[in-house]
Amino acid sequence: MTREEKYMRSAIKEALKAKEKDEVPIGAVVVLDDKIIARGYNYTENSNVATRHAEIIAIEKACKKLKSWRLDGAEIYITLEPCAMCAGAIANARIKRVIFGAYEPKSGCAVSKFPVLTDSGLNHSAEFCGGVEEKTCSKLLREYFKEKRNKKADLKTQNP
Repeated sequence: MTREEKYMRSAIKEALKAKEKDEVPIGAVVVLDDKIIARGYNYTENSNVATRHAEIIAIEKACKKLKSWRLDGAEIYITLEPCAMCAGAIANARIKRVIFGAYEPKSGCAVSKFPVLTDSGLNHSAEFCGGVEEKTCSKLLREYFKEKRNKKADLKTQNP
């Protein structure tokens, strides 16, 4: 198992925690000096706060732990390519490297839709690597949304 796979599996464990709470199953871990220093998972539905994405939660925890808003030299492992908000937070926190699982063609801001992580107009750019444990990450999301659609369809048939 590669180093990237090892840490992505930790991010997947975080995504499973989100799923248990009926949240979109996305997880993240921040790694510094080959140690996980912070973890996070999506918590937008239960908190009713739009910014409670896995990456934001993990970044906030890492900043508190290090007592600094700069996460120089840190890496973040995320089960899904980050959105614009999260990519901006990653750049602002000066995270060195982003490793993600599934690509997000509709709103991914590493490579899929907008190259926020590598935009030369920002104060900081981050290296990235996508597709780590991609099948597992994609399957987790597909199954979650399939279950949601099936529940919605069941409710429509019960209450026409």
